[in-house]
Amino acid sequence: MPEYRSALVTGGSRGIGAAIATRLAADGIRVALTYNASRTAADRVVEEITEAGGHALALHADSADADQIRAAADATGREYGKIDILVNNAGIGMGGPIEEMPIEHFDRTMAVNVRGPFAAAQAVLPHMPDHGRIINIGSVFADRTPFGTLSAYVTSKAAVAGLTRALARDLGGRGITVNNIQPGPISTDLTSADSHVRDVMTEATALRRFGTPEEIAGLVAYLAGPEASYITGATITADGGYAV
Repeated sequence: MPEYRSALVTGGSRGIGAAIATRLAADGIRVALTYNASRTAADRVVEEITEAGGHALALHADSADADQIRAAADATGREYGKIDILVNNAGIGMGGPIEEMPIEHFDRTMAVNVRGPFAAAQAVLPHMPDHGRIINIGSVFADRTPFGTLSAYVTSKAAVAGLTRALARDLGGRGITVNNIQPGPISTDLTSADSHVRDVMTEATALRRFGTPEEIAGLVAYLAGPEASYITGATITADGGYAV
């Protein structure tokens, strides 16, 4: 078994996922990241990691497709010999009034945000040694629903919190920890589009600012490290006081 550690980060081509992949690589972990839409963005993250002296590869996988997720996990296992860390970051947020939302949008949200982490855990476990780490990226909206049109997204992220607890119980015998990070408002290209919504959400945080992807990545790095070996089944909110 290789002495180095390796990780699979789903949705690692942009935003929080890219920051997570970059931080883990900076900590000496060999990283595979999945992408669905943009190979160019994924290659850019890989290039930044390798130029900094790290190891990374990009793999195409739609997190709603269990076969693609399994193929990505198998490719990571072949490349690195094992997968010590799984970060379930891939997610979508399809909003709209419940009266108007197509049921296909609800199904797609659940497929990516809930079935995806479940399928990824299943796919990674044959490659994961004892005392591995599974880290889910949920949302503060699982606990707080500040405005409407979020029914599918909120439902999916509440399910992620439940899945985290269940997997922690299932895998504790192997020393594998499973935890859930619930970010609040985070500055990404997606959250910068609507300045009015951004201003309202900023005022709703105790710290009066959005968080950064790097702050979430730092929490992932902690949960992936030895100091967090006695933390499992936990949901940790990092929201600048948004849910206070």
